[in-house]
Amino acid sequence: MSKKGTSKVLAFDKKNKKWCFCFVLFSLIRTFVAEKTINTLRGILSKNDMRKQRLNLEYPLTARKPDLLWQLISTDHGLERWLADKVVEEDNIFHLTWGELWGEHHTMHARIVEREKNSHLRLQWVDEEEPEAYWEMRIGRSELTEELCLCVVDYAMAEDLDDLHDLWDGNLDRLHQSSGF
Repeated sequence: MSKKGTSKVLAFDKKNKKWCFCFVLFSLIRTFVAEKTINTLRGILSKNDMRKQRLNLEYPLTARKPDLLWQLISTDHGLERWLADKVVEEDNIFHLTWGELWGEHHTMHARIVEREKNSHLRLQWVDEEEPEAYWEMRIGRSELTEELCLCVVDYAMAEDLDDLHDLWDGNLDRLHQSSGF
């Protein structure tokens, strides 16, 4: 490159210092905003990946009338027969305990979100962090057989869905054993 070409570049930079400074500043701001946007999007995507997934289950039952089934899924005495070892309802909160009260046990608390007689019971764990995550037991009818069925909706992390499915299968086995449904 000749000296003449170099001097033109230097002269260009000297004459347009303000323009160069503005261009550099604009580039830095654009880069910063782009990085901030990308980081925000990464955060949103990772939160979406961490959201609980919905699990829908349907269990056929031999019950003829929903009244008896309703008692088993909506009252503390009914739930105690098949869902937990001890269930107490106070102020629209079910306190569910697994294990012996005088020994090793685990208690969880579920708030009643919605209860419609002979239809459904929707609950949400008191310490649930996701407002849209709940668990529900709904009395329905099979589209194929017209027999009563218990429809369960629950939420869990994607990696826990199989375990949750197994847990509900076990719960319904106990329901069948305790009631004959």
